[in-house]
Amino acid sequence: MNDVGGIGADRLRSFVERIERLEEEKAALTADLREVYAEAKGNGFDTKVMRQIIRLRKMETADRQEQEALLDLYKRAIGLVA
Repeated sequence: MNDVGGIGADRLRSFVERIERLEEEKAALTADLREVYAEAKGNGFDTKVMRQIIRLRKMETADRQEQEALLDLYKRAIGLVA
């Protein structure tokens, strides 16, 4: 291993190259997601609502229920819900 100024150059290069590969994969996945959302939109789906649904599905049930209860409470407090 080549040390430069106390830094393992080979090890550092390995980390940098792994990060670069992952960044490339991330960019490809982002492009794929964009295509799927565009396809959904083309089929008449509201992508903003789809994003909200996806965010909600990632949440734990209890957290989601608590958030929905608070949202309902706040909406009633300001007169958005009868």
